Amino acid sequence: MTCREFADFIADYLSGDLPPDSRSQFERHLELCANCRTYLAGYEETVKLGTRVFADDQATVPPQVPEELVQAILTARKAR
Repeated sequence: MTCREFADFIADYLSGDLPPDSRSQFERHLELCANCRTYLAGYEETVKLGTRVFADDQATVPPQVPEELVQAILTARKAR
């Protein structure tokens, strides 16, 4: 598995949707590649922070956040 393939499979790996043979290759690459271990740790932290940010649907948006950004996020959430 290459680093690019590793990055392509991260979401499936974390969700448990990676087939067993691909999961084995993914984990083997993870053992061998320090850069991908770092990338995975950063990805997991980003997901965790993103989840916390959107946990409270009633939270107010700080006034300095552009309205276009708020609308783009809301549109993306509805698309899921």
